[in-house]
Amino acid sequence: MKRSGLPVFVQLDGRPVILIGDGPAADAKRRLLERAGAAILGEGGDAHLAIVACDDPEPVAARLKARGMLINVADRADLCDFTLPAIVERDPVTIAIGTGGASAGLAAALRQRLEAILPTTLGGLADALKQARDAIRARWPEAGERRRAIGAALTGPLDPLADQPAGAVERWLAAPDAGPSGIVRIALRSTDPDDLTLREARLLAQADRVTHRAGVPAAILNRARADAERIACDAPPANLPGLTVDLEMNA
Repeated sequence: MKRSGLPVFVQLDGRPVILIGDGPAADAKRRLLERAGAAILGEGGDAHLAIVACDDPEPVAARLKARGMLINVADRADLCDFTLPAIVERDPVTIAIGTGGASAGLAAALRQRLEAILPTTLGGLADALKQARDAIRARWPEAGERRRAIGAALTGPLDPLADQPAGAVERWLAAPDAGPSGIVRIALRSTDPDDLTLREARLLAQADRVTHRAGVPAAILNRARADAERIACDAPPANLPGLTVDLEMNA
C-alpha cells in the first residue's frame, strides 16, 4: 500500500540548500527558497536538501542521493524524497497543500480556492493567540481543559474563517467557555467518515480519548487527534477526566 508523506515545516533561514538547473522551473524554486531565507548553493555545496530542475535529472539525482541528501526533482515525483506544496500564507499562518506529486495543478486549484476563503485577519488572530498564551495557560492550567476551551472558541467566537476584529481574543478570555467534557455518545449512521456531522467531527477533534465498539472502522477513529487515546470496549469506564467520545454503530 502506498503511504502518503509526512508533512513538515523546515526552518531554512540561513541554512544551505542545493539548487541545480535553470529556466522557469528552477527560477520558481529559487524564489521559494529565497522567500524562506535559504542559502542557495551549487551541486558541490554542503547541504542536506537539494532541488533539481534540469533537463536530465536522473544522473544528478543519483549523485545527490549517493551523498545522503533528500532531494526534490521538478515534475518527477518518482525521483523525489520530498515534494514542495502549494502555499497559502496569512503570516504567521502557512497552509501547505500537497498531492504527493500526483497533480501540481490540483494543488494550485485548491490554493486558489483557499485564498478566496481565508480572511486577511487570520494572521492577526494567530498573533493574538500567541500573545495571550500565558493568560490562556493561567486560565486553564490543565492541558486537556485548555485544548477544549481553545477548540470551542475556534468553532465559535474566534472562528478563523470569519473576520476577527482587534481585541477578539481578549473579549473571549473575559467570558471564557471551557467547552464540552464528560462522555458524549455518538451512534454512527455510516462507516464513511464523510457522513459525520460537523458537530461530531468537532467533538472527535477535541476528545481526550475515544471509546468504541469493535465494529467502528479505523477511518472514523482517525478523525480524532493523533494523541487521543483509543479504547476498544463494550462500555466506557466511568469517571474519566476530560472529554470522552464514545462511538458505536447504529443498529
